[in-house]
Amino acid sequence: MADELRIAERPELRRPVLVTAFRGWNDGGQGASLAAGFLAKAWGASKFADIDPEEFYDFQVSRPHVSLVEGVTRKLEWPENAFYHAHIPEIERDAVLLLGIEPNTRWRRFTSLIVELSVDLQIDLVVSLGSLLADVPHTRPSPVTGSATEQRLIEEYGLQGSRYEGPTGIVGVLHDACRNAGLASVSLWAAVPHYVSLAPSPRAALALCQRLAGLLGTHLEADELEQAVDSYSEQVTEAVAADPDTQAYVEQLEQRADELGPQFDVPSGDTIAAELTRYLREREEEGDGHPEGP
Repeated sequence: MADELRIAERPELRRPVLVTAFRGWNDGGQGASLAAGFLAKAWGASKFADIDPEEFYDFQVSRPHVSLVEGVTRKLEWPENAFYHAHIPEIERDAVLLLGIEPNTRWRRFTSLIVELSVDLQIDLVVSLGSLLADVPHTRPSPVTGSATEQRLIEEYGLQGSRYEGPTGIVGVLHDACRNAGLASVSLWAAVPHYVSLAPSPRAALALCQRLAGLLGTHLEADELEQAVDSYSEQVTEAVAADPDTQAYVEQLEQRADELGPQFDVPSGDTIAAELTRYLREREEEGDGHPEGP
């Protein structure tokens, strides 16, 4: 196995499914990363491997963080992509969870490491979690769309064929690598209200977890997420009510959501390209910030 992939132990797995979530452009409102983090906690996942960040990040953009341990010792935390394993309740299969951050460089090499480990662990299915900004209200369940390129998976899991053309993130590159390696893969995306894009969205995380559980044929106790959803909705509603124009806009979105039901259209290529441009501009501005103190 490649030096960049650091394996502490090799778990014994039953018909494992790999679930991935990356912070970055693929993670609007942090819906995907919140969902994966919740799954790791709910399933009692244990870390067994990670990817060395040295060759995959521009540390002037994705800076390491310094923190204090017990108020005394300084600890340096690097951008992490870590693999965890867990038993999935109620079914005879296990999960491998990849919680990480979209890398800055060498995407083909990065995804090849994931594919190599997946083949080595005999991963049965790869499922990526993502969240994107869309014209949806915060007061309704987050719509989730699922797509795959294989007709067998589309029929088996009730998914859609992927029709998107345009800029892509690490999720798109990973699915292409899976296809080239003959690994079955599915992509799940939750919609996040674009007018609260900076606030973490437990509603999107809950929708992704529930859709994944249904896809795998298991039940997920998500009381903690449901409580976070209630708090999130109350806080956003209070903020929206302070601006009559925004409140009127949200009411229009609610009416449309009620008419259309749980389905939503994936944004056009132009919309996603504009979102990518905005995201990259914000990352560049963050990278130009003042360095931290000694």
